[in-house]
Amino acid sequence: MAVSETSPALEILIRGPEGYAIWDGPPFPNDQPSIRLATVPCTSAKFSEDGSKLMVMKSDSVISVHDCKTLKEIRSFEIPNVLAAVISPCGTYLQTFQKCTSPQDKNVVLWKVESGESVYQLYQKNMTKVTWPSVRFSSDEMAACRLATNEIQLFDGRDFSKGIVQRVRVPGIAAMELSKTPGSYVAAFVPESKGMPASVQIYTSGKDSQTPVARRSFFRCSTVQLSWNHGSTGLLVLVQSDVDKTNQSYYGETKLNYLTTDGSHDGLVPLRKEGPVHDVQWSHTGKEFAVVYGFMPAMATIFDKKCNPLLELGTGPYNTIRWNPRGKFICLAGFGNLPGDMAFWDYVEKKKLGTTKAELSVTSEWSPDGRYFLTATTAPRLQVDNGIKVFHHNGSLYFKKMFEKLYQADWKPESPDKFGEISEFLKAVDSLKIDETKVQGQGSKASKPATKTTPANPPAQKPAAYRPPHAKAAAAVQAELFGGNPSGEMSKNALKNKKKREKQREKKAADGAM
Repeated sequence: MAVSETSPALEILIRGPEGYAIWDGPPFPNDQPSIRLATVPCTSAKFSEDGSKLMVMKSDSVISVHDCKTLKEIRSFEIPNVLAAVISPCGTYLQTFQKCTSPQDKNVVLWKVESGESVYQLYQKNMTKVTWPSVRFSSDEMAACRLATNEIQLFDGRDFSKGIVQRVRVPGIAAMELSKTPGSYVAAFVPESKGMPASVQIYTSGKDSQTPVARRSFFRCSTVQLSWNHGSTGLLVLVQSDVDKTNQSYYGETKLNYLTTDGSHDGLVPLRKEGPVHDVQWSHTGKEFAVVYGFMPAMATIFDKKCNPLLELGTGPYNTIRWNPRGKFICLAGFGNLPGDMAFWDYVEKKKLGTTKAELSVTSEWSPDGRYFLTATTAPRLQVDNGIKVFHHNGSLYFKKMFEKLYQADWKPESPDKFGEISEFLKAVDSLKIDETKVQGQGSKASKPATKTTPANPPAQKPAAYRPPHAKAAAAVQAELFGGNPSGEMSKNALKNKKKREKQREKKAADGAM
């Protein structure tokens, strides 16, 4: 079946120093994107999780919320000394954090976008990754919760006038995560204390119960990452410790645990290779999850909900995994301090579709319809070679554009269920080979004339070892003192001494053989 005519169009948000703009997504007419909204000044911009609203933060403490269909402003909030803002998953609420001077100031405010009224206020001393946003929502906004001292406070996401509807007492709690679809459970993390192990506990939200439905304890645990599946039946817990007692990793030790809300499973995920867990992601259905793990070259495996391995994706220089929203394709990649190798897999057919590279990528994500894969090199992480690349599902390059400075590149979220099957489109793309030099856009790099044809899928190359400036200076001093050459070539004396040492080793070996 071809894609339905009623399927929503793809859109891409691009933000640079001048502000943000919105492009019509691929396929592009004449190989160039059309501009749906010209550049608008701002300091940050973020879509709601369902793609219905766009929050735009301006430099003069003004925050605007726009309707994504019409791009018209729904409401504007003027909030002095605002430090951060976030929009709720369905765009119903705007949450702001203001700089405050005393505990009497309620500096965290939850605003209703439609009316512009404040529906909930509280005081929060500082803002961290664990404590912000202060109020967390499920994807449908039916449930909401907040981390407080030694307890989790739960709210009715449709009516905050009811106040706190449930309190879950968890002494020593340091982090929590509300399940998204639906918001029927909340996971709590309690770190190690006075010889007692750390633990993760799962509680039922909406019911006044203080007994966890699942629990697991850990030793050597500093922090955890909690990841719920779609359907709220399983929780992946990535346990991290600051110190690896085996001294195999400078970055500490990681273990991946899996808990189910029905109590059918509670234990470690059986990984076949030693080393850190680099990335883990659930499929859109919530029935499988993929893990990249182990010392380099890392291994990638897909497991079912009972932790049985379903598919091995091989090994390589990978630390990132991105699962296509339709559940059909998977991208394995090595970003950050790795050279940017990418491998595209068809999970349904259990085969590799292609490989390519996207060096220096900072962000990466599949399009909502699952056809395209976007990578971006952005500031301030990298100040040079900023730009975006759009790939087909098989790794062939579709579009490339460079920027003098790029801060953000995001797809507008849409539900994957709104898109039809794409089998006919995929057949056409599978035979497509695109020359990268033909799809370079305008920008600092693209404006340079191409002198050499670059294949769409270049072979992976081993990056040159990094030499810090002090090491280069030391090499130059050593060359001056001992007759060496700082460029790496040996002097005549060094070459003569090397040959002499080789002859001595050969003589010793011959004497030993006799």
